[in-house]
Amino acid sequence: MENAGVSGDTTAGGLSRLDWAVQGQPDLVIVALGGNDGLRGIDPAETRRNLVAIIENLTSKDIPVLVAGMLAPPNLGNEYAAKFNPLFAEVAADAEVAFYPFLLDGVAAEPSLNQSDGIHPNAEGAAIIAARMSGPVAELLRP
Repeated sequence: MENAGVSGDTTAGGLSRLDWAVQGQPDLVIVALGGNDGLRGIDPAETRRNLVAIIENLTSKDIPVLVAGMLAPPNLGNEYAAKFNPLFAEVAADAEVAFYPFLLDGVAAEPSLNQSDGIHPNAEGAAIIAARMSGPVAELLRP
């Protein structure tokens, strides 16, 4: 297992580092980018373009992909959320790759499961995320 994540990273950053981050032929890549795009209010169309490019790069190399969805922060309003929230499922469906609806399911907005910033999961929150995602990941890794 390799974690190529960078704190504060956006989909643009992930795309720019993709070839460095994904070397060889991994069994699976979990694309869990986009949360920081939402926090920064980046145009959802740009987030979509970056995710599409990441997924196309990976699938062209026959690397299985699991896209982890994100939700827009409520302070950005309903109009932004209406564009941002569905894009992860749409991109995954269009690319015919696996989709996990919300990376932070069961952890978001739970103070005891997040660091003092209220955004990033603590160790207990990360364990919950890993447990919830273990089924979909195991399914994709099954021979």
